[in-house]
Amino acid sequence: MDVEYHEEYVRNSSGVQLFTCGWLPASTSPRALVFLCHGYGMECSGFMRACGVRLAAAGYGVFGMDYEGHGKSMGTRCYIRSFHRLVDDCDRFYKSICDLEEYRSKSRFLYGESMGGAVALLLHRKDPTFWDGAVLVAPMCKISEKVKPHPLVITALTQVEDIIPRWKIVPTKDVIDAAFKDRDKREKIRKNKLIYQDKPRLKTALEMLRTSMYVEDSLSKVKLPFLVLHGEADTVTDPEVSRALYEHAASTDKAIKLYPGMWHGLTAGEPDENVDVIFSDIIAWLNARRRVWTPEERQMKMQAAPKKPDIDEKDHGSMRPRRRRRSFLCGLTGRTHHHSEM
Repeated sequence: MDVEYHEEYVRNSSGVQLFTCGWLPASTSPRALVFLCHGYGMECSGFMRACGVRLAAAGYGVFGMDYEGHGKSMGTRCYIRSFHRLVDDCDRFYKSICDLEEYRSKSRFLYGESMGGAVALLLHRKDPTFWDGAVLVAPMCKISEKVKPHPLVITALTQVEDIIPRWKIVPTKDVIDAAFKDRDKREKIRKNKLIYQDKPRLKTALEMLRTSMYVEDSLSKVKLPFLVLHGEADTVTDPEVSRALYEHAASTDKAIKLYPGMWHGLTAGEPDENVDVIFSDIIAWLNARRRVWTPEERQMKMQAAPKKPDIDEKDHGSMRPRRRRRSFLCGLTGRTHHHSEM
């Protein structure tokens, strides 16, 4: 199936320009919508391009955004001052796509890889009835002890995080070596200049650590349908916590796939035959859950939402209202490219 690719910049609530992109079936309306939440230091247009193309070729509308400071977005490189602010940016932009008239009847799914898995879960917690499901690929529900700094180091760093928040001083192992099994793909990732490969900034590392702990402590509050996929040989995020997510989540529709011998980078770092298996499982799960929604059904679902967001306001700050907007992603403006792939 031919795939159209689009990209544009939008501004977040602080006026920072954020890069956004989308892949759409070229000759038909998408079956459903999938929203990409990429991992730490990664980006959408290159690193997650294969994911966008594969899902669009399967009939889905796929939309991605580089977080502030990531990829092609503006801001201090890979500096996460507030994880809540990052989630807010995704919430505002992705809901603006869902609000477009031609997409209101479509199912909407979140897709999160690694740290993006935590972003997807927090988006769900922010608005528990909005999303129709999530695909979580090696989600950051807990950072593996094998790559996390020693507790004494963490304590020392916490004491100076407000003094030198942007400093690149957090000692870590080479995550690319630990995450991507296929040597050629690993080297290709190293050559991608949009991917951050320096030491983590102090505030960024602590925000990720706190967020992973928060997510781990609140697995029982996950309510949406989800598929979690994890390589059993992953040494970056802990596959046992994905198992705990599956066991403890309140969701009535949940599934888990654990892949023996596979590493962290399931969709970008495994041999091609393994990647084919991963996407086959993902697309089969999406196909079984996509549907057409009537306005009445949507309204009934939204009315079932709690009066307050299902999230700890003390830890993650106040919720800001989202703004409606039009986007090139429905063909209005922006750059378009056609691909004959898959």
